[in-house]
Amino acid sequence: MAPIYDLILKGATVVNHDGAVERDIGVTGGRIAELGDLSQASAAEVVACRGLHILPGVIDTQVHFREPGMTHKEDLESGSRSAVMGGVTAVFEMPNTNPLTITAEAMASKVAAGHHRMHCDFAFFIGGTRENAQSLPELERLPGCAGVKVFMGSSTGSLLVEDDEGLDSILKVIRRRASFHSEDEYRLNERKDLRIPGDPRSHPVWRDEVTALRSTERLVRSARKYGARVHVLHITTAQEMDFLKEHKDVASVEVTPHHLTLFAPDCYERLGTLAQMNPPVRDAVHKAGIWRGVEQGIVDVLGSDHAPHTLEEKAKEYPASPSGMTGVQTLVPLMLDHVNAGRLSLARFVDLSSAGPARLFGIARKGRIAVGYDADLTIVDLKRRETIRNDWVASRAGWTPYDGVAVTGWPVGTVLRGRRVMWNGELVTPGQGEAVRFMETLGAC
Repeated sequence: MAPIYDLILKGATVVNHDGAVERDIGVTGGRIAELGDLSQASAAEVVACRGLHILPGVIDTQVHFREPGMTHKEDLESGSRSAVMGGVTAVFEMPNTNPLTITAEAMASKVAAGHHRMHCDFAFFIGGTRENAQSLPELERLPGCAGVKVFMGSSTGSLLVEDDEGLDSILKVIRRRASFHSEDEYRLNERKDLRIPGDPRSHPVWRDEVTALRSTERLVRSARKYGARVHVLHITTAQEMDFLKEHKDVASVEVTPHHLTLFAPDCYERLGTLAQMNPPVRDAVHKAGIWRGVEQGIVDVLGSDHAPHTLEEKAKEYPASPSGMTGVQTLVPLMLDHVNAGRLSLARFVDLSSAGPARLFGIARKGRIAVGYDADLTIVDLKRRETIRNDWVASRAGWTPYDGVAVTGWPVGTVLRGRRVMWNGELVTPGQGEAVRFMETLGAC
């Protein structure tokens, strides 16, 4: 008797741990049940995918969806809608909300708010502070928790941990890999007078490469002291990349599409404060250094650092303007354009956006197209040429710094646990998002 599946995706080129091969995918109960020739099988739904590539579902491990407290910019529903419209099947969301995500109650509230309301699967970081340091071994094991996130710079109140004593208090007690915004707050305060009112080109002058390198050196020193695993977010300097290649036993590395795509001073002259990020977009020398980190395998993952603000907020005169831009929806098309330009292979993109996150964070049943894994799939047309437009962006912020940018390579389908969520630019399934599960905390779920 021919097998029957819930869903068959037919005739696509499947990009997987064993290469890129044309094959069918059979899905049952939300998981991949069979790979190969399924021409004799049947399913409740059969989708023809010839000419398309199917990638393991893209996992964006750094987004800010602003809920609770700043939902005029974004919320969990709108941010996750933007994610799936761009081919992203899971996100890790950051703790700098209002109130901060630094307690078990705040974590449980966010998980409940996301369940079957968000359009993609999700996990939330717990913020590491001096005040909650002793509780972090329990907090980092909560259901839906991606781990601890620490801001060494660019934050306010208790979420800022700028000193070595505070850093040590966290790293000596936690057990999971922790993620860090690494900028030296002391140097930032010393150099504030280098900001030129009305001129965002001074942003990377103020937040210079020494600010980033000094903080990252301190972080790695503390990690070695306590045998901790650290993940350094949004690397922006060639110097940090050269430093971190010697410390891959304790430190993993993230880069962002905007630091791989934009460069100073061009981006500030074209986009003004829309290009303002922390840490900043730097010059072409640093951009080349980041790309070298990708090419040499120093970089482990991509994260969008999706951090939306309204256009009204971004229109404030620098430095009163907030740092941050949308990015979760443009991650896949931007990186596919880089693939088509020969800057990285499709296999390397999959490693950075699916396999890498699963490997680093120990995600259960995600990151591969393999039997027994969740049927989370990003379906793309590598040849499709599109122009990114503000009106395509589903984020509540409603804008992208890439408005008017032509790209080759486009997400045409997002499949979450066997359900088509986005297809040909349309949201086709209501929110079905659930909390991501992690190998290190399965017993706590």
